[in-house]
Amino acid sequence: MAENVTYAKIGVELSLRPTAIINSILGNYYNYWLNTSAGWDLTRGGASNPITLDLGGKNQKSPIIIDPAKTGLVIIDMQNFFLDPTLSPRATLGRAAIPPTLELISAFRANGMKILWTQWGLDEYDLINMPPSFLYGFSDDGTMETSFGSDMGTLGNISLGRKLMRGSYNAQSYGALYPSQQSGLAAGTDFYFNKNRLSGLWGAETPLSLFLKERGMTTLFFGGVNVDQCVWSTFVDAFFRGYDVVLVDDISATVSP
Repeated sequence: MAENVTYAKIGVELSLRPTAIINSILGNYYNYWLNTSAGWDLTRGGASNPITLDLGGKNQKSPIIIDPAKTGLVIIDMQNFFLDPTLSPRATLGRAAIPPTLELISAFRANGMKILWTQWGLDEYDLINMPPSFLYGFSDDGTMETSFGSDMGTLGNISLGRKLMRGSYNAQSYGALYPSQQSGLAAGTDFYFNKNRLSGLWGAETPLSLFLKERGMTTLFFGGVNVDQCVWSTFVDAFFRGYDVVLVDDISATVSP
């Protein structure tokens, strides 16, 4: 396809390298990808400092070109409840994912890309509206007394607080992730979002979904625990909502067989 024909079809001005040849286009005026000789351009035009990433392997969409201003790293449920050795002794792979997660956080921040911490954080209204199936799934003995919102007792001299409730220690980010999160929040590079289901994008609107819309985000990288549950649920919902989604294997883990 000739380059000028592609320009006419999309109806916008595109800022690509002079040497990049546009092979095809997917999308419409507001939301499109370009298949170019330099890779798949996901910037939707106008990126002042685009970044080219090689996804590796046999991925047919590699390399990709992204706009840092529209790109975020979504970190799911890296919390004490899921990662502390006493609370979750089987989460060895999740704990092993912490160093590469911290490295990727640093790289995203250095390139002006947002860090989006998305974690279980319930309030009393959430408890009232929680379906029985979820209450059962997070109960130790099949009763309300050990499910969401129940007092988890202490760990040494630390009060664990109520199960996965906002502000509790068990719902806090685990280990070295917590100070990294707090410094990022203070610096304005990181953002925090509570969720009340496996997916951080479940429902008509959520704190995460509103943020993504307001900031004009388009491309999301995902990691965290558990990859087959909350990470995957949020990943799929983001895909259904039309975001570009990339699952980062090195920072994703699960306790499932």
